[in-house]
Amino acid sequence: MTPRERRLVEMGLGPVWKLRSRQPTPAVRPEPVEGPVAKDDAASKIKLHPSWKSRLMDEFSKPYMAELREFLRKEKAAGKTIYPKGNEYFAALDHTPFESVKVVILGQDPYHGPSQAHGLCFSVRPGVALPPSLQNIFAELKSDLGIEPPGHGHLAAWAEQGVLLLNATLTVEAGKAGSHQNRGWEPFTDAVIHALAREREHLAFVLWGGYAQKKGAFIDPRRHLVLKSPHPSPLSAHNGFFGCRHFSKINEYLRAHGQAPVDWRLPKLAS
Repeated sequence: MTPRERRLVEMGLGPVWKLRSRQPTPAVRPEPVEGPVAKDDAASKIKLHPSWKSRLMDEFSKPYMAELREFLRKEKAAGKTIYPKGNEYFAALDHTPFESVKVVILGQDPYHGPSQAHGLCFSVRPGVALPPSLQNIFAELKSDLGIEPPGHGHLAAWAEQGVLLLNATLTVEAGKAGSHQNRGWEPFTDAVIHALAREREHLAFVLWGGYAQKKGAFIDPRRHLVLKSPHPSPLSAHNGFFGCRHFSKINEYLRAHGQAPVDWRLPKLAS
């Protein structure tokens, strides 16, 4: 082989019979990465409105959320009934995207009776009898704005207008009020409220009862409207919930800050 031929072969430009004799260099494949990056990330599978997911994704990778997930798994494995259904845990956030929120009504935990809870605080599914607290909410609404009770307790129409109906705890065991408190939901819903209080202005936060008022104690009343009263439960409604006029106060505040008021009338449901 002449020096010229040798150079051509080294450059990969030799005669065909020479090239055939060369073995191609095998492609180098990256080794699998061990750890969180390579493994299934449960957080990435969370079904949540994008406006909330971008702000809350870090919460799903925190230890408290892993503990909550394991607690719920064990409860279901033990045959316990959990309300609401799994695909409704985040219904409040899905009904009311972050940028659409105008009002936050903060509840405590879901209703624990059959067919009641569906992910929106104080709301019940169509056709379900009204719980006493919701009856009192409608009574105050009539006293405040003259709106007649709608004959059902499905509050989705409020949520779609920007009223975030958020419980502090998003699940409950059937028949056991408060059974999922202090299991991990509270830090998550704290993160929701902090994001709104920090990034938004001129929201109305409605804190009915001592629990809600304690949870929302950090909200700056110079930046947002903070409305407080006793809880609408029959045990406390007569101590200041009735007559609080929160519904009209919310709309006055929204109008004063250039926002459309909430139409608190609920549409009649198809029979």
